[in-house]
Amino acid sequence: MIRVLLADDHPVVRAGLRALLGAEPDLVVELEAGTAEEAVTLAASGRVDVVLMDLQFGGAAPGAPRQTGTMQGAEATRRVRAIPGAPHVLILTNYDTDADILGAIEAGASGYLLKDAPPAELITAVRAAAAGQSALAPAIVTRLADRSRVPESRLSPREVEVLGLVAAGRSNRQIGQDLFLSEATVKSHLVHIFGKLGVGSRTSAVASARASGTIRGA
Repeated sequence: MIRVLLADDHPVVRAGLRALLGAEPDLVVELEAGTAEEAVTLAASGRVDVVLMDLQFGGAAPGAPRQTGTMQGAEATRRVRAIPGAPHVLILTNYDTDADILGAIEAGASGYLLKDAPPAELITAVRAAAAGQSALAPAIVTRLADRSRVPESRLSPREVEVLGLVAAGRSNRQIGQDLFLSEATVKSHLVHIFGKLGVGSRTSAVASARASGTIRGA
């Protein structure tokens, strides 16, 4: 059973998510949080496997001044992922700016979805996050791809190095150890790679890079 913590400051949103996830035989909403601070505290309880985290709490909009002392989703994600035996974090938000996406992934989020994502896509993403896999919504992949067209679409030497290790079957943690990078930095490189190649998974990225001759074939 995959135990989920819902972290969103809108009770109606949490109610909708609770009903959606509760209809799945392998998913259960174990806890709920109305603030980012509460989400961090509950995530440390050891009772959840995945945190569905909003980015903005307290009604603050992107670019608007934050209320003093109000933690937001990216910082909460960073703190959750620093907990020993931390649950995975899946961002579910209305905001899809490049800074929001990359900031969340660099904070340690396993994936990033928008709240208007199809229910089946959200459920699949929760299961993927619980399994330690990346879960980027197709719309997010498209946005990153559009942002990274030629001439910026070429992978950097470091990105090629990271993808080569992915092709060799190395996990994010192992890649970080091999290249002396944090796991969050490895994830950030993968997000850039996915965007440049216009793909949404490690397998697709490897296949695309092999087809173009960017990395060696199997």
